[in-house]
Amino acid sequence: MASKVPLLRSTTDIEAHKKIVNRLRRAQGQLGALITTVESGAGCADVIHQLSAVSKALDRAGFLVISGAMKECLVNPGAERSPQPDEIEKLFLSLS
Repeated sequence: MASKVPLLRSTTDIEAHKKIVNRLRRAQGQLGALITTVESGAGCADVIHQLSAVSKALDRAGFLVISGAMKECLVNPGAERSPQPDEIEKLFLSLS
């Protein structure tokens, strides 16, 4: 489902965007390591450790996105296309 909350709004958002992309790339690398771990027949503990790392990296990226939306809501509450608190809440809860 597509969201109405834009990801980038200002130059500070460009830095936030870079952080989000870096988190996602880290998750992508960790996912590759997880796949390799499973394919090699590694034990349960190794698989779970890798899976946990991927999950945390994705969660952190999601929280960075929501954090940016929350900041925008506080700074420009009445601006056009500004995220509404109820929309941010739904997004936040979808990560938990």
